[in-house]
Amino acid sequence: MSDNKQHYFHFTLGPVQGFVSQARRTRDFWAGSFILSWLAAVAIQAVKHQDGKVEFPKPDEDYMAWLIGKGKSNKPTQGSIPNRFKGLVAAVNPDTFKPEQVVEAVQEAWKALADSVWERDLGDFSPSSEASLIWERQIGSFWDMSWVITPEQNDSSALDKRKNWRTYTPPNEPGVKCSMMDGWQELSGELSPNKADMNKFWKSVRDNGRYGMKSDLAENEALCAIAFVKRRFSRHFKLIDHKMSQGWQLKGWEVPSAVPSVTYMAAVHWLEQALKAEPRALQEFHDAAAALTGREYGEWETNIHCLEQLPNAKDFKRLRSLDGNVFFSNMLENKNVFADQVQAKQVQNKLAAINKSADIEPVSPFYAILLMDGDSLGKHMSDLKKQTAITTGLAKFTDGVPAKVQKHNGFLIYAGGDDVLAILPLEDAIPCAAELRKHYMDCFQDSGIPTTLSGAIEFAHIKTPLTKVLKDAHHLLDEVAKDGRGRDALAIRVWKPGGLQIEWAQPWEIALNPETGNTYLEDIATTFQNIAKDKEQFSSKFFYKIRERFDLLNPDPTKKQERVLTDGNALALMAMEYLNSGKSDLKTMNEAKDRIRPLMIQCRPVTRNIEETDTTKWQRSERLEAGGALLVRFLSQKGVER
Repeated sequence: MSDNKQHYFHFTLGPVQGFVSQARRTRDFWAGSFILSWLAAVAIQAVKHQDGKVEFPKPDEDYMAWLIGKGKSNKPTQGSIPNRFKGLVAAVNPDTFKPEQVVEAVQEAWKALADSVWERDLGDFSPSSEASLIWERQIGSFWDMSWVITPEQNDSSALDKRKNWRTYTPPNEPGVKCSMMDGWQELSGELSPNKADMNKFWKSVRDNGRYGMKSDLAENEALCAIAFVKRRFSRHFKLIDHKMSQGWQLKGWEVPSAVPSVTYMAAVHWLEQALKAEPRALQEFHDAAAALTGREYGEWETNIHCLEQLPNAKDFKRLRSLDGNVFFSNMLENKNVFADQVQAKQVQNKLAAINKSADIEPVSPFYAILLMDGDSLGKHMSDLKKQTAITTGLAKFTDGVPAKVQKHNGFLIYAGGDDVLAILPLEDAIPCAAELRKHYMDCFQDSGIPTTLSGAIEFAHIKTPLTKVLKDAHHLLDEVAKDGRGRDALAIRVWKPGGLQIEWAQPWEIALNPETGNTYLEDIATTFQNIAKDKEQFSSKFFYKIRERFDLLNPDPTKKQERVLTDGNALALMAMEYLNSGKSDLKTMNEAKDRIRPLMIQCRPVTRNIEETDTTKWQRSERLEAGGALLVRFLSQKGVER
């Protein structure tokens, strides 16, 4: 192209999943998302510096101001810039727009960040050391960027075609691999798993006196350069002050080093109740736990809404900032987590005293990952008349997400465009998803854009590998909520140490109770929670047998036959089963039907016909699936078997 007409620059930065989802801690997870967003912002700034204008999605102006040291409002603490964007630029020739400068700017910013981490954390190693050589190789060869320039504004497929060339080739990595990121060599340079030499290297790193290093780097971890940057960048990000080769100044700012751990997030509502215990019991627990953890307060900057609102929040700031593992009896018994088992036993005794003093159950070992994504926006973006409305709606949605996640006691990992990623306590995940969906629909209500929001929630046991949960969340959203239920749907899975235990999914219209604004699952679970304790064995017995009963009610999948029972007959049989399961709090068949009816609806999968008409909007399964009932039991018991 040699003409001077305006053209459209399409850019994408990756690998997204390879960088973000490979994480051992929630902090790694957040760091990957933040750095990716920050580098995308660098790419946008490199376009703007050449008089280009990014049109979609609209970049967060506050974020862009902080990037160049001119931010005035709240410092950004999570990613909000998508890794793919489209900009309006001049035609490519030596005197106008140069795409290579965008790629070079991203690499330069990444190297400036990596150099900052190396100099302050690993600068004691010589430039000729094995660690330095590995560092330079990995930092210089990680990112995969693709771009195209098109004369047409709506030619978004050109970038996808360019990406399909797959010119990115990761380096061949020798030696022992990273604990966090598969396939990348760890920095000690050992060619075989020589624990003595590896431990010597990593012990020297842990003991080098750098701020927070001992809490940031576990004794059993050996990280590659990319993972090390993810783990440590937040300690040094505010010090970045780099003059870019394009001529503009790249600035960092203060970001949180304390991202809530999965154990802490699982313990949030237990901790909320525990702080009602006698002050003496709380102080004794803190003193014992602090001695066990070396007085490391890794959750000091973890500002969870419900905990900050407590009347005695300031009095027990140190207790609220303890390592999340100390709130779990089974973690205290694990010598791989706490080597000093004598002290751990003392903490365990003090933990039991808090449960008794506050009259609460032991903490639930489950937390939630929430992933949400807009439906059908891609096909609407090809219509130039709709692009302004879409950009406006997405900007409004993104702007409102942080407050809503915070309100539900969560930590927002990413909110950009129509994507949301957050970690929450078990109890808050479904209400948060429902409120975000309502917020999204409100943002597009008057836009004329028929778009909706689907969500995926992973309830995961604290012992389930985080990387596994994160990868599965995308599958759950794309293949179950969107493709499986026809979009505008919610899908949920429960992961226990033994693997996947429960799966349930329904369109939002089926899942939500219009009278309460909650999901039917939440309302049903609340009903069972409120049943008197002497009826607990009864309700558990009913749920325990429900899968077996559904197998009897369902048609044989190997035979072509009509449904054996009508919905009414199936309801009557399950209501009778409910009454006969033990000492019931109900007396009549009609009462039992009223309680069981919403549960039965949530146990029959419904799929939205994407090309819907008034008469064929829903396709209802012939089979009852126990996932809905088992999920109700899980929610009512908070995952704790009784």
